Amino acid sequence: MQKLKLKDLDVRGKRVLMRVDFNVPMEKGKITDDSRIRAALPSIQYVLDHGGSLILMSHLGRPKGKPEKEFSLAGAAQRLSELLHMPVTMAPDCIGPEVAKMARQLKPKEILMLENLRFHSGEEAPDKDPDFVKQLASLGDCYVNDAFGTAHRAHASTAVIAQFFPNTSAMGFLIEKEIRELSPLLANPKRPFYAIIGGAKISTKLGVIKQLLSKVDALFIGGGMFYPFLKADGVAVGASICEDPAQIKDLPKDKFRFPKDLVIADRFANDAHVKTILVQEGIPPGWQGMDIGPQTVQAWSKELQQASTVFWNGPLGVFEMPRFASGTQQIAECLAQGRAKTIVGGGDSVAAIEQMGLQTKFTHLSTGGGASLEFLEFGHLPGIDVLTNR
Repeated sequence: MQKLKLKDLDVRGKRVLMRVDFNVPMEKGKITDDSRIRAALPSIQYVLDHGGSLILMSHLGRPKGKPEKEFSLAGAAQRLSELLHMPVTMAPDCIGPEVAKMARQLKPKEILMLENLRFHSGEEAPDKDPDFVKQLASLGDCYVNDAFGTAHRAHASTAVIAQFFPNTSAMGFLIEKEIRELSPLLANPKRPFYAIIGGAKISTKLGVIKQLLSKVDALFIGGGMFYPFLKADGVAVGASICEDPAQIKDLPKDKFRFPKDLVIADRFANDAHVKTILVQEGIPPGWQGMDIGPQTVQAWSKELQQASTVFWNGPLGVFEMPRFASGTQQIAECLAQGRAKTIVGGGDSVAAIEQMGLQTKFTHLSTGGGASLEFLEFGHLPGIDVLTNR
């Protein structure tokens, strides 16, 4: 089903209520990575250029349904103001009489940034406080969702609010781009089509793994994902992070590519004692798997160089510690040098690629880890399903 797009809306003279994803990393009140704010700029600029006024809403962090100063969006408003070279007015809250008055008084080409939506419990639990979403909706004349990173959440500002705009709920340019890049993976990807899945827990990615197995030519498994497979084969995993292997027993193994060797450490620290072992040796008691080994990198790189399409989600080791980042980095470099269409599904894998300065070498870096996985698993997302049909 085709959904209404931002360009389908007549925004001139309208107050555009736009959900963005400004859930940016912060340290001591300073934004350490503004890429999510930059990702929303094309939609924001379009509304301003076409004579609309903008009311932006987002969440930041995990406040427990009440205001917490460290989770204020004031820093994001300041950064947006710098990027646009124009003032961005910061609201004291996201609902209430004062906010409603500020929204009413907005002139064309002006921007109001609402305070953190999660300062109210009605954002994450809309059924418990239906008045919250009513007040939010009353601020705008039309609604645009451009927060792909939260489109898999059935929250007030992402899934419930669209019912108040039955004919004027549209997707922004960022969501449009994400759907355009991810959809071919579900339909008819160029082959060979390979997927690489890493990260800590297989339970959170089991659904997408099952879905991918029906579509890919090979599925490479690294990180903490691998240890339940190892344990299921009766090989010792030492002190490695390892979920219950029972959940993977029914998965067909013919398309999997598993590590041949591992870098292990005697404790979870960058300065630990380290050695490389062959997988079949098993991990000794007290030691834990920290990265894929050089034989694995060599074998995987050789196969991945033949790919036409690659989807990657999750690092292949404890990449945040420099000593255990090598596997993730070398596979990233292999993909960056290849000819394949390369799509990275958000989160830590994107962070690793950006850390290496390779972002321009990949076809698409998704802004939503959980959202991209759910889209590949189910083919749709709650925050997109609710938008107006074209």
